[in-house]
Amino acid sequence: MYTPVILSLLLLLALVSSASNAAEQRQLKVYNWADYMDKRVLRKFEQETGIDVVYDTYASSAEVEAAIVAGGQGYDIVVPSLDFMAKQIRYGFFKRLDQNLLTNYGNLDRLILRKAAKMDIQNAHGVPYMWGTTGIGYNLDLVAEVLGDDAPTDSWDLLFKPKNLAKLAQCGVSVIDEPTELYAIALNYLGKNPNSTATSDYRQATEQLLAGLTKHINYFDSTDYAERLANGEICVALGWSEDIYQAMAHAEAGRPGVTISYSIPKEGTVQRVDMLAIPELTENVSEAHEFINFLMRPDVAAANTNYLANPNAIPSSRYMIDEAITQNQAIYPSQAVQAKLFTNNPRKTRLRQAIEDEWTVLIGNHKSAVADR
Repeated sequence: MYTPVILSLLLLLALVSSASNAAEQRQLKVYNWADYMDKRVLRKFEQETGIDVVYDTYASSAEVEAAIVAGGQGYDIVVPSLDFMAKQIRYGFFKRLDQNLLTNYGNLDRLILRKAAKMDIQNAHGVPYMWGTTGIGYNLDLVAEVLGDDAPTDSWDLLFKPKNLAKLAQCGVSVIDEPTELYAIALNYLGKNPNSTATSDYRQATEQLLAGLTKHINYFDSTDYAERLANGEICVALGWSEDIYQAMAHAEAGRPGVTISYSIPKEGTVQRVDMLAIPELTENVSEAHEFINFLMRPDVAAANTNYLANPNAIPSSRYMIDEAITQNQAIYPSQAVQAKLFTNNPRKTRLRQAIEDEWTVLIGNHKSAVADR
């Protein structure tokens, strides 16, 4: 029989062991775009907090939306674009943030917060992470070889003029698999509201512009196009700025003679703001807030920008960012260029269905064209 003293010691040991196990089991599950965070930042967070990070990735907004609609699928942090988050907030899929736990919140860019607040009232559910543009990544030499030195690389004419695209197909063209972005860009190019609420506008964009182009597009892809561009497998990509800049870095490091550039077309394009948000059903609420707070540190934000070549939402981080990034107006565009950027606003169900229907037509045309090659 145990004496009271021994019982007390055993109870104390059990409590210590339980506390130790609880500390060891602290975990955070993050669901983010592929290659959209410096892995050294993740390791630094683990070292400083003792929290084990499980990091999974997705390749399209549809994938993260499916996870969120399914209750978060066990993820504690997701990184949806602002327009997708705004739509999901309406259905209660995200927790309200506890700003008492976000001591670095004052570091955020006020202008970006005001823009986000138009879709996330009072900035209650999300924190801006990175922002960027959708534009044209291209291989300088291959494009010049096909179209000449006066190729309109500063304009959507490069891709939306059939005679240009037909020639570029010889060296390879890839377009991101994101229908809402592509249709917003197409509508803007046609002189229409990129966030039009008329279903007929999306049909016209298909008929007047996009349907005739799909046969010249080699890939509709949001995952591998940057690698293909860096390797010289394609010469033009309609893609996201951060991906194109990673393609530049990879080409410089591993493909001497391959020179990649990025342009924001003069007609205007989509400006994306990606948000850090916590799914409503997450159990690791404290750890999720701790991670968001960590990412708002200027040194951490700068590390991610130096890795991604993507502007972050922490202005005080700028002096720690490589000058090659901060001085590049394709990454940090001038006010004149920013004036032509537009957000991709949430669409109502009927518009989303219209876009999906038009997209189905485009992808069907593309598959038929590929089969006939």
